[in-house]
Amino acid sequence: MTAGVREEPRGADSPRPRPGTRLRLVGWLTAVAVVVGVGYRLWLLVNAAPPTNSDEATMGLAALHIARGEGFPVWFYGQQYMGTLEAYLAAPVFALAGGPSLLGLRLPTLALYLLFLLLSWRLTLRLTGNRWFGLLVVALLALGSDRIVKNQLIAGGGYPEMNAAGVALAVLAVDLAAGRPGWRLARWAAWGFLAGLMLWVDPLVLPYVVATGAVLVGFRHRELRGAAGALLGATAVLGAAPLLLHSLLNGRNPLHAVLAASGANATAGWADRLHGGLLLGPSLGMGFCAPGRCDTWQLWWALALPLLLALGAATAWRALRRPPTEAGPASPADLASPAGPASLVDPADPGDPVLVAPRVAAAIRLALVLAAVVTLGAYTVSSSAGLTPVESSRYLSCLLISLPALLWPVWTVARRGPRPSATGRRGLGRTLARPVALALLAATLGTAAQATWRSAQTAPATRAAEARHAELVSTLRQLGVRQVRAGYWTCNRLTFASAEQVVCAVVDDALRPGFDRYPAYRREVDRAAAPAWVAPAGSPLANVLDERQRANPGSLDLVTIDGWRIYLPQ
Repeated sequence: MTAGVREEPRGADSPRPRPGTRLRLVGWLTAVAVVVGVGYRLWLLVNAAPPTNSDEATMGLAALHIARGEGFPVWFYGQQYMGTLEAYLAAPVFALAGGPSLLGLRLPTLALYLLFLLLSWRLTLRLTGNRWFGLLVVALLALGSDRIVKNQLIAGGGYPEMNAAGVALAVLAVDLAAGRPGWRLARWAAWGFLAGLMLWVDPLVLPYVVATGAVLVGFRHRELRGAAGALLGATAVLGAAPLLLHSLLNGRNPLHAVLAASGANATAGWADRLHGGLLLGPSLGMGFCAPGRCDTWQLWWALALPLLLALGAATAWRALRRPPTEAGPASPADLASPAGPASLVDPADPGDPVLVAPRVAAAIRLALVLAAVVTLGAYTVSSSAGLTPVESSRYLSCLLISLPALLWPVWTVARRGPRPSATGRRGLGRTLARPVALALLAATLGTAAQATWRSAQTAPATRAAEARHAELVSTLRQLGVRQVRAGYWTCNRLTFASAEQVVCAVVDDALRPGFDRYPAYRREVDRAAAPAWVAPAGSPLANVLDERQRANPGSLDLVTIDGWRIYLPQ
């Protein structure tokens, strides 16, 4: 008691906070975080950010063809891997809107982000039972650096849906492994379908499929021997049906294409791989860096991640190995269950079981950590980590699925402090543990927020660039230009933006034929009498065309608009 200040004892009728008060507060704060996360990304979409490219336009063209009934592609045009789920999701939007648009293409990816956010919150509650920690996870996922929003919003193939599917698999695995009653077969079917679907869409999420599947086998292997296992297998085949049918009909192995795309056919030194995979990759891929680069101070996360992985694995393994009787009181029926003690409930809201059996929660947390280790390891040994670390850091986008498992040990120390030793004493390390944990959580939020702010600052420039591209499309229409030749990063974007009123064939900087993802466009351009040329102002292609114009005066008419040059053959 402080001198001079007398504390009045609390009487029997003194006001006490009601148990549901804090629950309602954290619920409202979580809802605000969800609205902020979705609102921030909707604001980006309205400003045409993050910037689009020809790869995203290729997915948009596939959606346009599906909406018109002109084709039903299995793979991203021009390759034999990466399923076109995003195109099938956007096709109804195009049909309802009466035509394609960048916003229409990205609305389904925004919905997938919202699903990922809500499922991550639910998974966090299932694993920890702590709603304030759930708020922290949602707040972190509401933020979005340049790399993060690109992964979540650009319909370039696979990335927007992988995280939502990965978290859904984990939530289903938690409920199935814990023996949650009701809709058992439906949950098994959903897990199998999602697992098969992701095999078709993008194999980057496979570590999470395997890890959560291993938990199901470990806890529910007897149930899997019956109808549940048969249903899971059937729905997995159904989800992967596009991949399986295409491979059988064409005799092609999509794994070979995936390995080639990951850099298996290229070479990179181990020093470059380790630098890109373990230093740049985690900081970029998990949302702690400015657009396109990482400042030195932002690389601290790469040093913290291995420690978080080790701590998360150790604490989960210890909880998993703990005898069921040490996890809390349980009835004989509970102890007979392979999941361990029965589900616990939130005392403030006993009608909502938010924490499952401790052994199941520990197993899922361990699975998420191991899946993150496999993802990070596979990326590090690939040549992409050494050759293109900034762009290929998108391969680490699934690490966000493991965020609750990585931060939970830190949260527990920050909230309660470390337990005293067997002698009841606290050493220097135990004394400093809580301040270090608090500093780590604060640094994680602060660094992600700073990266988000830097990303938001690029939106006006992106909107201006999109306006210049819209002017290019309008000018070509006014000139009556139907067929053009341009570089790879111009062609399909131009064709999609014009709803195929202008079709484009790819050329390289030496005016030679390039890589056309949709060969029908090249055939149409080659049949044209005098296709035009389009090039960004100041680009190597524009310089070559300017040189041709100087060498042969009168061969090309030049039309210039802001940022673009159009060359019309005589």
